[in-house]
Amino acid sequence: MTGWGVLVLAGLVEVAWSQSIRPTEGFTRIGPTALCILLGGTAVYLLSRAMETVPVGTAYAVFTGIGAVGAISLGVLLSGDPLSLGRIAALTLIVGGVALARATAGE
Repeated sequence: MTGWGVLVLAGLVEVAWSQSIRPTEGFTRIGPTALCILLGGTAVYLLSRAMETVPVGTAYAVFTGIGAVGAISLGVLLSGDPLSLGRIAALTLIVGGVALARATAGE
């Protein structure tokens, strides 16, 4: 798998990690807490592997962008979080920034 493929996987694991935090109930539930720690560690490990070939700043920007878009989207779809015009604009800017970071990473 290429560095970019690993980076996308890292971002997707970060999205899963973000969704695993609430069920820990303040890290008081052992099973959900263990899963949360495992997902967080896996996301960081994959990010570190991606950074072997993808520039560090670009990798981190793409990683957090995927995480932010995924977390907001799942919050809206699964948790009933509000979706406003401002949030849609923010998501659009994040996706545009991630695409621009990817397109210019080799410069």
